[in-house]
Amino acid sequence: MSAELMKGNVAIAEAAVRAGLEAYFGYPITPQTELLEHLSKRMVELERVFVQAESEVAAINMVYGAACAGARVMTSSSGPGISLMQEGLSYIAASEVPCVVVDMMRGGPGLGNIQPSQGDYFQVTRSAGHGDYHPIVLAPASVQEAIDLTFEAFDLADKYRHLVFVVGDGLIGQMMEPAVMPEMRPIRPRPDWAVSGKDGREKHIITSINLGAERNEAANLRIQDRIRVIRENEQRSLEWNIEDARILVVGFGTAGRVALSSVKMAREAGLPVGLFRPITLWPFPEKRLAEIVDGGIQAILVVEMNAGQMIDDVRLVVGHDVPVSHYGRLGGAVPLPDDVLHEIEKIAANIGLTATAMAG
Repeated sequence: MSAELMKGNVAIAEAAVRAGLEAYFGYPITPQTELLEHLSKRMVELERVFVQAESEVAAINMVYGAACAGARVMTSSSGPGISLMQEGLSYIAASEVPCVVVDMMRGGPGLGNIQPSQGDYFQVTRSAGHGDYHPIVLAPASVQEAIDLTFEAFDLADKYRHLVFVVGDGLIGQMMEPAVMPEMRPIRPRPDWAVSGKDGREKHIITSINLGAERNEAANLRIQDRIRVIRENEQRSLEWNIEDARILVVGFGTAGRVALSSVKMAREAGLPVGLFRPITLWPFPEKRLAEIVDGGIQAILVVEMNAGQMIDDVRLVVGHDVPVSHYGRLGGAVPLPDDVLHEIEKIAANIGLTATAMAG
C-alpha cells in the first residue's frame, strides 16, 4: 500500500476503525478533537456506534458498559478529561474488561494550555485510577507508530482483558506525516465472558464490587497475576547506537524523537552517545535498559516534556550505579535538539569524555 499524508489524530481514529472498533464514546478537548470528529463520520458510515457524551465522566461509563457487553470500544481525551475519567477507569480495571483509551497530553496542571506536554506520565502509568493495578501504556513517536500501536492496542486489551492506553503529546496528534494504514479487519465475535440479554445463553455478571476482605483480596491477586505476566512479556523499546555508547539518552514520544536528533549531532562530534526510547511506558522496558547500562554506560540523560516523571522509572532500574540527570521543558514547551546536545556535552565533560579522546 502507498503512504498517505495524515494527521496523527485522524490516523489514530482510522486505525481504530480498521482494528474493528465497534463503539466510541468521547467528549471534545484540544489537542485530540480531530480524532472524535473523524470517528463521528466514519462510525456512522459503517453503522457502528458513535456518541458524543455530555462529559468525560459520562463517556468513560459508556465505555465501561460497552466493554462489559464484549464490544471493541475506545475513548479519547487529554489531561483534564483523563483526570475526570479516573473512577471509571478503576471500575473497568476491577471488572477485568478490555478497552482502549487515547490520551493526547497537553500542558498542565489544571486546564493549563493546549500545547504539547508529557505531564500525564504519572497519571497513566501509576494506575490511572484508584487501586492496585497498572494499565498497559503505549507511547508512539510518529504518525506511523501511532497507527501501528493503536492497531495493536486492541489486541493487547483483548488478550489480557485489560485497560490499554495509547499516549502521545499534542504534537503527535497534530503533526502530519506520510503513513501506511492497515487493511480493514472484520468485527470480531463477542467473547464468551461478555454479558448478554439473549435467551438461552449462560448468565454472566461483571462487577467491580467485591464485598468482604477475602473476596476482594482474591480479585486483586488475580489482577496482580495478570500484571506479572504482562510485565514479563510486553516490555518494548527502540534503541540507536548503543553498542559503544558511554552516555545514554532516554526519552519517549516526541522528546525521544528530539533526543535522537541530538544524539546524531553528538555522534557527528565524536561523542559516544546512544538513544533508548521506551515504547511501553508500562510495563517499563526495564530488562533491556538494565542490559544496556551493564554494557558500559557511564551516565544517563533523561529528556522529557515535564519536570521529571519517567526519570523515577529509569532510576529504579539503574539504582546508584550510574548517575542519572534530567532535562525537561514544562507547560507545553518542546525541547530543541541544540539544547539537549548542550546537556550531553556537559555530561561528557563531567565524566571526562571528549571527542578527541573518543577518536583516539
